[in-house]
Amino acid sequence: MGRHSLPDDRARDTARSRPRGRRRTIAIATMLLLAVAAGTGIAAQSGLLSFAEPCEDSTVRLDVVASPDIAPAVREVADRARVEKTTSDGQCMDIRVTARENYKVAQELAAASATPDYEVWVPDSGVWSQRAKALEDGVPLTPAGNVAVSPVALATVHSAGATLGWPTKTYTWAQLAAATTATDEVRLGAADPARSATGLLALTSVSRSAAQEGPEADTRVAATAKLLAQRVSEADAQLLRTLAPDSGTGADSRRNQAVFLSEQAAFAYNSAHDGAGDLDLFYPNDATPRLDYPFTLVDEGGLSTDEGRAATRFVALLGEKESRRTLAAHGFRPADNTVDESLVRAAGGSDPQPYDASKVAAAPLSSDALEETLGLWTITVRSARLSTVVDVSGSMGLPVPGRGSQSRLDVTKASLLQALDQFTPDDEIGLWEFAAGLDGPRDYRQLVATARLGAPAKGEGTQRARLAKAFEELAPVPDGATGLYDTTLAAYKEAQATYAEGKFNAVVILTDGANQDQFGISRSSLITELKERTDTERPVPLIAIAVGPDADLSEVDQIARATGGAGYQVNDPAEIQTVILKAIMAVGQAGGTAAQ
Repeated sequence: MGRHSLPDDRARDTARSRPRGRRRTIAIATMLLLAVAAGTGIAAQSGLLSFAEPCEDSTVRLDVVASPDIAPAVREVADRARVEKTTSDGQCMDIRVTARENYKVAQELAAASATPDYEVWVPDSGVWSQRAKALEDGVPLTPAGNVAVSPVALATVHSAGATLGWPTKTYTWAQLAAATTATDEVRLGAADPARSATGLLALTSVSRSAAQEGPEADTRVAATAKLLAQRVSEADAQLLRTLAPDSGTGADSRRNQAVFLSEQAAFAYNSAHDGAGDLDLFYPNDATPRLDYPFTLVDEGGLSTDEGRAATRFVALLGEKESRRTLAAHGFRPADNTVDESLVRAAGGSDPQPYDASKVAAAPLSSDALEETLGLWTITVRSARLSTVVDVSGSMGLPVPGRGSQSRLDVTKASLLQALDQFTPDDEIGLWEFAAGLDGPRDYRQLVATARLGAPAKGEGTQRARLAKAFEELAPVPDGATGLYDTTLAAYKEAQATYAEGKFNAVVILTDGANQDQFGISRSSLITELKERTDTERPVPLIAIAVGPDADLSEVDQIARATGGAGYQVNDPAEIQTVILKAIMAVGQAGGTAAQ
């Protein structure tokens, strides 16, 4: 079997700088010369031909950025196209492929000021396009098909595989997580779910699987995430270096024996080792998520006609028979997920493990589920310090349609209590309430000072118990107006003054209306002061949640972005739990820096 590396060192070359502004749409009149010999003509199909003659000046350049694992295979196809003079609309294609980490590209493309020097992006998962769009309104991304797929599984060294009963014993994702985290007999590691689609898909699959097995799912998943946080690697390539030799004893006793990994990564690892220390693969029997390698056009509207057609030609070329063989040689399944059992065996799979996706019926992981997992991961890996500020103005007493006698505040409280369960004892959370004139001249009142949830509270058990009781006792103030601006500034000042180093510090404000206090600070003055107070070295982003149809999302979003945060809207307060986790993920990934 040939040797393959993950990633290829050649992938580190730097793409040339090419401002997007250089592009222009060109009207092309293409002259096709048909050579006729021995009565045989060369027919043009879809306007695409391949010439044996030198291309001379008739060349279209296309820059492709690809995930490090698939970049060598894509580059091989591109190089062959160059050598064979493959054309697009009569022009030879000069396709340059550069490997870059997916999370870094997603962050770059999320910036509104981004000027990418490439026309095509091939990340390992569509997760990254979703992430780029969630972080900010940046460069437009257009999916144009998929290049390959690779299932996500659990890879183990042989001794750990034997302990788990490979290959005859099968598991659900939840059972695999439990078996590898209950003791140190089999030590589980993962790539950072915030930087690895493999790690994110695996942890989300564990969460979904656990939800099917009992009411304590959230606790079990949080425990798994907490353990993984101690053994996390930045990316899949680094994760492979944490694997122990197949002994599991002595100097290697603290190294990983099992890791969440793609089938392709296991194939590449096993190919490089030629049977020495090969990995075994467990394919969970309740669903196998896949890396799907989307061929993505970057700022399609900015592409020239030649570039757009060359991109279309190249994605078609990647699906042709010879290209499929190239991808298979690097350990990838074709985009239609056709199973090559020899590839699966080389990767460490074997019957009765359900590596054939047709044997496993499961709904794909939703973007909401992935975002919840990222939020959970963020607060697990990096403990949070949150000041929760809840609107108790009179309008929060209005009923929620479809929920009987429950008011907006009733449903908000229930959702906050559910969200509280997602946080660990090391997370710090406090509670404020606000309504105009609530506390004499002030529109706000601190009910519970921000402290560790696991810390003892005077006469009331722990901070968590005290906070839960305070949530339950929140009540709307009859005829109370919304004193949003003064409250926001006061809460922000307090959060800055009590900033906790090494934690994710933020202020979470929930309100169902626009500011109604005419005697306090104005919106423009509030935004100006927030911007002046923002410290990029000690960021405290504001997460503003507009609750219900009457809330002004544009207002709270504008205020939040002054601090590096963002605004969100929920029509049903029951969605607050999900939105809080999503907001923590999005703001945390964006860095929590101030908007300029």
